[in-house]
Amino acid sequence: MTSTSTRLLLSSVLGIALCHFAGIAQIRTGPSSGAVVEIHGQVRLAQGGKPAANVLVRLESYDGGGSISEAFTDNLGKFSFSGLQPAQYSIRVHQAGYRDAQQTVDMTTQSSGLVMLQLSAEASSSTSSSASGAGSINANVPPAAQKEFDKGVAALSEGKKEKTAFAVRCFEKAVGSYPQFVEARLKLGTAYMDLGEWDKAEQALLATTRLDATAFNALFALGEIYLRESKLADAEKVLVQGLAIQDQSYLGHLNLARVYWEKARAIRDLTQAKPALEKSYEEVKRALVEFEEYLHLEPNGPFAAETRALVDKIKKATSQSRG
Repeated sequence: MTSTSTRLLLSSVLGIALCHFAGIAQIRTGPSSGAVVEIHGQVRLAQGGKPAANVLVRLESYDGGGSISEAFTDNLGKFSFSGLQPAQYSIRVHQAGYRDAQQTVDMTTQSSGLVMLQLSAEASSSTSSSASGAGSINANVPPAAQKEFDKGVAALSEGKKEKTAFAVRCFEKAVGSYPQFVEARLKLGTAYMDLGEWDKAEQALLATTRLDATAFNALFALGEIYLRESKLADAEKVLVQGLAIQDQSYLGHLNLARVYWEKARAIRDLTQAKPALEKSYEEVKRALVEFEEYLHLEPNGPFAAETRALVDKIKKATSQSRG
């Protein structure tokens, strides 16, 4: 591509992608209103069989398309995903201090799938965690901290500002009662973001990453904060770290594209700006892959028409730039 066509391409592609972001963001989190299948299950600890509460469960595409949705287990270790199209899926559980657990479920021939997963403690970390009191092992969350966390999650689900403020107080109590509560720190950080308390959000999210270096959601959230503050080097660093853990995040790729775009805008000489423009273009293309994966999994989903139009526009811009 020439420098001129690169600039025109990035202007059109990033404008399209970012203007549509609010609507497309629901793709990964909202269930389909035309649901025909559902997956539910339970996560237990291999040692003792105790239900694993507040463990992150990811619903992923079987063919390697990445994360489709996420959920936390309840107090009984149960979780569910509804509104799914008939397809093959992978259920993956990640929890600090434990080996990842995964199970494939074929939903092409059944309307309801059951998944039972067990978490086995990592030999290298189980001893040190119990000795030092560090780590993020949900089985060790005190009942009082768990209660506050559950109250906060319930309040957040109502989507009102006053409820978010109440949730923040609940998460603060949960963290105060159990400082190693990774999920509570993550929720606290994103709730602070919802309230516009950016400094507090940054500190809570940084604390999350210190407790769990694989907490990619915290890294992506930090990227948004640093972008807002024009701390481009910091934003690039945390987004790259997050994508190294979860490369199938359209949010991560779009925000990294924004970082490179802003870097390019700060450079007056177009030749010098070209490397950053090219990087931005590549990240937009990666986000495009994630949009196309959604269309593959839910061709008739509630956001399919909007997503398909966005994909077509990006492809058209790409084609014109090469002409």
